[in-house]
Amino acid sequence: MGVWELLLVGVVVVLGLCGVLVPGVPGSWLVWAAVLWWALTDPQPLAWAVLVGATVVLLLSLAVRAALPPRRLRQSGATPRTGVYAGVGAFAGFVLLPVVGAVPGFMAGVYLHERLRLGRHGDAMAALRTTMRSGGSSVLAELFACLLIAGAWLGAVLWG
Repeated sequence: MGVWELLLVGVVVVLGLCGVLVPGVPGSWLVWAAVLWWALTDPQPLAWAVLVGATVVLLLSLAVRAALPPRRLRQSGATPRTGVYAGVGAFAGFVLLPVVGAVPGFMAGVYLHERLRLGRHGDAMAALRTTMRSGGSSVLAELFACLLIAGAWLGAVLWG
C-alpha cells in the first residue's frame, strides 16, 4: 500500500474518531471500515489480525453500549463544545498514558469545560456526574473502542 493510500486510510480513521463525538455520525463504523479497506488493500497476516481485533473490539463496544443508559446528552446540558473538550482530553490521555489514559482524559475534558463554563469546582463535578449518567459513559465506551482500533492500526502501520 502506498503512502497516499495510507494517508487516506488515516484521514478516514480521524474522521471516524471525530464522528464518535457528533450525534448521528457512525464514527465507530467509519474507523472499522478504514481498517477493513487497509486490510483488503494490503493483505498480510498482521493486517488481517488487526481487522479481526478491530471487529472484536467493535462488537464488544456495541454490547457494552447496549447495557448502558441511552444517550440524552442534550437534556443534561452538554453542548457540542463539551464533546470537543472530552474528545481532546481522551486523545491526550490515550497518548500520554497509553490506552488507560483515555478514560481519565475524557472525564478531565468534560470537567475542564464545565469548570470554565460554571466557574466553581462543586458545580463542575455535579455537571460531570450528570453528563456521564446521561450518556457520557456510552460516548466514552465508543470513543475508547475507536481509540484502541486506531492505535492498533497505527502500530501495525508503523512497526509492522
